[in-house]
Amino acid sequence: MGEVVKRAYKYRFYPTPQQAEQLNRTFGCVRKVYNLALDARTRAWAVDRQRSTYVQSSAWLTEWKRTEELLFLNEVSSVPLQQALRHLQAGFAAFWDKRSRYPRFKSKRKSRASAEYTRSAFRWRDGQLTLAKMDAPLTLVWSRPLPDGAEPSTVTVSRDAAGRWFVSLLVEDPTVTPLPPVDTAVGVDAGITSLLTLSTGEKITNPRHERADRRKLAKAQRTMARKGKDSANRAKARLAVARIHARIGDRRRDHLHKLSTRLVRENQTVVIEDLSVRNMLRNHKLARAISDAAWTQLRSMIEYKAAWYGRTVIAVDRWYPSTKTCSACGRINTAMTLGVRVWTCPGCNAVHDRDVNAARNILAAGLAER
Repeated sequence: MGEVVKRAYKYRFYPTPQQAEQLNRTFGCVRKVYNLALDARTRAWAVDRQRSTYVQSSAWLTEWKRTEELLFLNEVSSVPLQQALRHLQAGFAAFWDKRSRYPRFKSKRKSRASAEYTRSAFRWRDGQLTLAKMDAPLTLVWSRPLPDGAEPSTVTVSRDAAGRWFVSLLVEDPTVTPLPPVDTAVGVDAGITSLLTLSTGEKITNPRHERADRRKLAKAQRTMARKGKDSANRAKARLAVARIHARIGDRRRDHLHKLSTRLVRENQTVVIEDLSVRNMLRNHKLARAISDAAWTQLRSMIEYKAAWYGRTVIAVDRWYPSTKTCSACGRINTAMTLGVRVWTCPGCNAVHDRDVNAARNILAAGLAER
């Protein structure tokens, strides 16, 4: 038997005014410590050409807490502050390995408001969660049960832009086990008109969640633009805009979860294109539609669910001419333009739907690579 999968279960909760105040203070302190450490590490490299470590930044935190202007850091649990330093260390490690950009400073308005508590900073008893520096447990909405006997190892509390509060419980989930092997493999071509086209010939419609609420969103944004800067009315209008964005994001995420689960359950191997979505977003005519399709999010879901359930995901090189290659004879049709949706191969006279042909070529290339 393999390792037990660690899985995060996310729930909404409703804090009391005192809990909300304490958590907001914690979010502010986490952001402050992260920014202080990032600034100190950046200066240490600029001046002395020295790479600072997590251990050094932890020692700096101890010194900061003793200064007059940063005494407020002692008012919150020390664990989320230490976790912020660990996250910064992970960000630097990813940068040094060339997996991401240089860590950026956290912003009060733009960055995610969150705090991470490890086992020493919360109490879990009979399904009730009490965080450090709090007297009463959080009022969670149990939208789904945790696995039997599950004990959270890490708790992440967050507040989104729409003002909703969430808690994410990381637990070992013995219910996630490899699925029985199947003989099927599928090639997946991502698109905008159809969100996905499968090598079986099936086309999955793009729900275009953002476009469905675009008029409502535009109206709310116009209303916000008319409010005075930093006024109470502007804060209310910003919340209205955030709620529309949250609704769009929730619906999109729900659809992608159902779609990715279905692909992983039905197929032993899923072959996808290794798309560079960041580069594609430079096309300003299609950027909004590409963002709404959320291909990167879908790929991430397919990959981690495949790892959970013993399936295989193969990514085909993005420069492979899957669209222009005939899936019947292998001839490459260099003359084909973007507007052509159905084409006939000059070599074997096979008639192809552009997207279905691409999905079949992606499948063949992925299986050949394997």
